[in-house]
Amino acid sequence: MAQNEEPRYVISVAARILDTETYTLRYYERIGLIEPKRSQGNIRLYSDKDIDLLRRVKTLVEDMGVNLAGVEVILRLMQRMGEMQNEMAKLESEVKRLEGE
Repeated sequence: MAQNEEPRYVISVAARILDTETYTLRYYERIGLIEPKRSQGNIRLYSDKDIDLLRRVKTLVEDMGVNLAGVEVILRLMQRMGEMQNEMAKLESEVKRLEGE
């Protein structure tokens, strides 16, 4: 597991970091925007990656006026773009490898 994916913050700490309410984070989880890990005691644990994602959501909602349905679409598009960039990088390295033969 990557360092930024290590679950480390309970919901109250995550809410403080994000300057938001815990019920907001629970709501985002309920609608599927975020899926924090759970401890053996079923306590939500957020990683740095989760915090970054929630910051992005907060910026889209509060600063840009995007509704949550729009946020979901934007996040899916961003994820897909990242996947496509990774695939392009693999293909480019394969082309360079083949050109070198």
